[in-house]
Amino acid sequence: MQVTIDRMEAADLEDVIRIERQSFPTPWRAETFRYEVAGNDNACYVVARAHLPEGRRVIGYAGMWLVADEAHITTIAVDPAYRGLKIGERLLVSILDAAIRQGMLRATLEVRESNRVAQKLYVKYRFDAVGMRRHYYSDTGENAIIMWIENLRDPAFQRIFRANRRLLQEDSRALARH
Repeated sequence: MQVTIDRMEAADLEDVIRIERQSFPTPWRAETFRYEVAGNDNACYVVARAHLPEGRRVIGYAGMWLVADEAHITTIAVDPAYRGLKIGERLLVSILDAAIRQGMLRATLEVRESNRVAQKLYVKYRFDAVGMRRHYYSDTGENAIIMWIENLRDPAFQRIFRANRRLLQEDSRALARH
């Protein structure tokens, strides 16, 4: 299966909303995504598109806001049928690449305290847990862990990022052959 990462467009929103509803107990509204894609000049949203025999299909998405010198990752989600194939990692790499190209110095996000899978991915890309937002998620009252990459330009971060990206590309090529 070949997967490409493309800029999110209005035509993708039906699939994005479907994945959003499957992924989060309190999903964003369609209007929120429409604004992020068409009205927010400081936003960057991408989709993972699977190229299947029956056609192309959005199987994941990610987004961030670019504010001053910070990339604030707002969301990452993958269709449950395609989890475990490193689609979320590819989306994360894509938006971190975009943040670096846009000259951002730092990256930040919040992640549910119970979401160990996501936390493990973020630590792999050198996000550090720096704080907690108590009762952040209104649906359950769960805490959010605040994670940061303090310096996207740091040579040590860049080495790790390039090495992880290279391994991910090799995995993606192997997946495309199957």
